[in-house]
Amino acid sequence: MSWEGLPAPYRIETERLVIRCYEPADAALLSDALNSSIEHLKTFMPWADALPQSIEDSYALCRRFRAAFDSDEQYVCGFFDSSESQLLGGGGLHPRIGPDGLEIGYWIRASATRQGIATESSAALTRVGFEVCGADRIEIRIDPDNEASFGVPRKLGFVEEATLRRRLPSREDELLRDVTIFTMFHEDFDQAVAPALRAFDALGRQLL
Repeated sequence: MSWEGLPAPYRIETERLVIRCYEPADAALLSDALNSSIEHLKTFMPWADALPQSIEDSYALCRRFRAAFDSDEQYVCGFFDSSESQLLGGGGLHPRIGPDGLEIGYWIRASATRQGIATESSAALTRVGFEVCGADRIEIRIDPDNEASFGVPRKLGFVEEATLRRRLPSREDELLRDVTIFTMFHEDFDQAVAPALRAFDALGRQLL
C-alpha cells in the first residue's frame, strides 16, 4: 500500500537527533545497533530472531528501506545522534492502517534506552505526519506486555482506544499477539508536545 498524502521528509533534525531515510552507507551503523541489542529487541520484536545481521545483510536492508521510501510505500527512518556517527534506534511512518492514517513504529538500541529517544522521535514523526504528510489519524500500536512503551504515546497526548486480541504477527511457533492501540487525530495534535525541528525533502528544501 502506497501513501496517498504528501511524502514524508527525508531528513528531520531535532535538538538531539537526526531522523532520516536510510542510505546504503548506513549498513555498518545499522548492523552495530542491531547486533548490540539482540536480547533487548527479542522480547517484543519477533524480527529480531533473525539477528545477528551481517553488514552485507544490513546493506541490502538499507537499500530496500530507501526504495520503499522513494516509492512512498513506507517511510522507514534511522534515529541518529546529531553527529550521525551512531544509530540510536529506528522507526518510521507506515501507511498500513487505512485511508488518511499513518502508524508510528520504533525501536531503540539497548545502550540508548531511558534517554527519551523514543519519545522525542515519536513526537517529531507525529508532527511531520500531520503537518507535512497531511494525515488525519496517527496510531501507535504496542504489545500490551510492553508497559515501558506505554509512556511514549501517553506523554504525547495519544488516546488509548482498545486492546485487540491476536492481531500482531508473532513468532512461527506462537499465536498472534495482542495489540494495544493509541490514536491521535489531527485536530487533537498539540504543538506544545512536539520538539522544535527542521524537516527537509530529498532535494534539501526545508519543509518545516
